[in-house]
Parts: sequence; structure tokens; C-alpha cells
Amino acid sequence: VDDDDSVRIGFARLMRSAGLNPHAYASAENFLDEVSNLACACILLDITMPRMTGLEVQARLRQRGIHLPVITITARDDDETRAWARSLGAHMFLRKPVDDQALLDAINWVTGGNRER
Repeated sequence: VDDDDSVRIGFARLMRSAGLNPHAYASAENFLDEVSNLACACILLDITMPRMTGLEVQARLRQRGIHLPVITITARDDDETRAWARSLGAHMFLRKPVDDQALLDAINWVTGGNRER
């Protein structure tokens, strides 16, 4: 979930090149309309988005009982944001620009290395 078209498209291409099946969303609202608890899935979530932040998305996921692993990404890298994201259940916190291999490794780690995703 990222409002920046170039970032969202780039991440989706990277994931497809690694044999993953990404579902990309330009807005938090569109994502929340479709999200469900899926086996072997994770959420790559930008923190700074208009209308609803990634942190607000995390809070709504918790309220709905959706417990997919979350990898947060952001250009904002401060202790308060990191602590808030982790308190809402983020498994990893990555700073933009994200290294391709680091992102793929993070996805592999939070999904338990299951290639059926």
C-alpha cells in the first residue's frame, strides 16, 4: 500500500520478479475494502499517506482482527514513528529508499519463507 505510483509499481515488479504475487493499492481505503486474513501473506505498508496514515491502517487491521505480518516503509525515520509502528504490530520497519534484496529478505522472513505466497 503506497500512494506513490512509482514506488508502488516498482515494488510490485520486484516482487513478481522474485516469484511473488503482489496486490498493489494506491490508497489505504482501497486496501481496507479488500484485505482479509490470508495464509502466507504480508502487508507492505507506507506510513506517510494522505487521508489515512499507515499507522492508522495498522490500528484498523487490529480492530478487525486481521493479523497479517506488516512491514512498514517510510521516508520518516524517527524513534517515535518506529515505536508507534511496532506497538501496532509492525514486524519490520524499513526506510526509503529500500534496498531490493533487503525487502525480499524481509518478506521471506515475515512469511516464514513459504514460497506459496
